[in-house]
Amino acid sequence: MALPSLSPEQRQAALEKAAIARKRRADLKKSLKAGETRLSEVLTLAKEDEIVAKLRVSALLESMPGIGTAKARQIMDRTGISPSRRVGGLGPHQREALITLFY
Repeated sequence: MALPSLSPEQRQAALEKAAIARKRRADLKKSLKAGETRLSEVLTLAKEDEIVAKLRVSALLESMPGIGTAKARQIMDRTGISPSRRVGGLGPHQREALITLFY
């Protein structure tokens, strides 16, 4: 599938939008790592914020204190979450399983 051709203005706007989304997700992960934000808050926020909803669950878990790649993978296996799953695509049982594990 070919990419649509964009005018320079459209391309610049898309680049700015992507940069804002990356910064927002980075700030959210930093806040989670510092303990300023709880996992349950992020899961609730994902229901209304498209930028948060597009964050991979693995990246979210890895940004939590004391959780690295291996532990995040174990948690996702235990809760039945696919490695490619994004936060916005979690089902209610998966959300509840994650919240139960951390609180």
